Parts: sequence; structure tokens; C-alpha cells
Amino acid sequence: MTLEFKSARKSRWYFGGLASAGAACVTHPLDLLKVTIQTQQDKSITMLGVATNIVKREGVRALYNGISASLMRQLTYSTTRFGIYEVTKQTLEVAGVDSGFGTKVLMAGVAGAAGGLVGTPADMVNVRMQNDVKLPPEKRRNYMNAFDGLFKVYKEEGAKRLFSGAGAATSRAIFMTIGQLSFYDQIKKNLLTSGLFKDNLFTHFVSSLSAGAIATTLTQPLDVLKTRAMNAKPGEFSGMWDLIVYTAKLGPMGFFKGYIPAFLRLGPHTILTFVFLEQLRLNFGIDV
Repeated sequence: MTLEFKSARKSRWYFGGLASAGAACVTHPLDLLKVTIQTQQDKSITMLGVATNIVKREGVRALYNGISASLMRQLTYSTTRFGIYEVTKQTLEVAGVDSGFGTKVLMAGVAGAAGGLVGTPADMVNVRMQNDVKLPPEKRRNYMNAFDGLFKVYKEEGAKRLFSGAGAATSRAIFMTIGQLSFYDQIKKNLLTSGLFKDNLFTHFVSSLSAGAIATTLTQPLDVLKTRAMNAKPGEFSGMWDLIVYTAKLGPMGFFKGYIPAFLRLGPHTILTFVFLEQLRLNFGIDV
């Protein structure tokens, strides 16, 4: 038995979704700022400026606009991707197969594709609810909660619209899951194998911070395209290529717009997700 598996209570399939939802409760304001920046063409806009403007106009509570959709997204998207990845990985472990990094990347890619597709409707509503804070009152969509948003999109724009941006969302989810799950497992394994680290909170912190930085870099261009596609009005873009050309007008860095708030959100989110996940394993996991 390798060092990787000595902490040895395993995840139940839904632990990843619960851990991600818990992390979202803490990091949601950062996600809202990221979405607000990504949906604007102004190059000079800053994270601090956006936050100050929102709080002045709407109050501190406005930073949690869309929290119900954010939680719904994690309970669909993250539950699916973590569930597929963890169940597959643990099945191989029980069978005595020590899966290498390439296998982890493959498992994470498949899990991310499934999660991205399943989570697209909640993700779209999340983007729209968060983006409301920058709009004048007469132009806001004013969804009361995630379920209200899903119903209104279905009723007013059709079922197909619920999966607007699904291509970019699914592609992003593939790279996100590879960056987070497979790299977290591999970095943690390497740290433990070095003999300099123990399976404790510090190791979980280092592994998840590294995975968060990798995931942000891999996914930022797709995240920008996904956010713009989901927030667009019907007919605003003729297709993904039109959206890419529009974004490219800002230059190459236009595809990395909002990178700092994205990392400031995803870094803590990834850390909290894996810290919560490890605690769920320790206290409520399956003995093997």
C-alpha cells in the first residue's frame, strides 16, 4: 500500500459536492466580482473599484447576489465531477491498481465533461444573477432565486437556452477538474513520498493551493468565453467564433480578463474544498 492511500478513509460519492458548496459560501463575493469584470469591455476596471461601486450602490449584501444559484451549481456540477472521479479512483484502488498521473488526468477529464454539462443551467443562472448588480434597475433580470431563474429562462427563452454556453462550460470543466483533482492528488502524493510532509492540514493546504493556481491558468480563457456567452442577450453573438473575435478586440490578455479575481476566488475555493473534503473523509468516510 502506497503512502498516497494511508489516510485511509475514502470519500462517499457526494462529499465533493458538499465540500464545494461549503467553499462557495465563503468565496461567492469573489466569484461575483470576477463575473462582473469579465462581462465588461473596459480594460481599466479593477476588482477593488468594482467591489467599492457595488457596496456603495447596493450594500454589502449585494456581494452575495446569486448565492442560491452558486450553491445549486456546486451541488450539480461538483457533485457529478467529484463523484465520477472519486468512485472510479477508489474502485481501481480496491482492485489493487495504482493509477498513475496519466490515468488520473483521463478520469478527471471525463468527470469534468459530465459535470460541466450537468451544471450548465445553474451556472448560467448564477452568471446572470451576479451580473445584475452592475445593471440599472430597469435592465435587471431580477430572478428571486435559482429555481425562479431556471423557470423564467425556460418559459421566456426556451429549454435550449438553459444550455447556452455549454460548450465553453464543458471544456472549462474538463481543464478545471484536471487542474484541481488530478494535480491535487499527484502533488499530495509527491509531497508525502518525499518524506518531508505528513498527511495533515498543511500538506492539504499546499497541495490545494498549487492545484488552484494550475486550474486557474488552464481555464481562464474558457471561463471568459463561457461567462460572456451565458450573459449575452439572444442573438448578440452568432456563435462561438463571433464571441472569440469580440473578446480578441481587447488583445491576447482579453482572454485572461479577470485573472486576478479568478485566482483570488479559485485559490481559496480550491483550498477550502479540499480541506472540507479531507475532513469529511476523516469523520464520515468509508473504511477500506
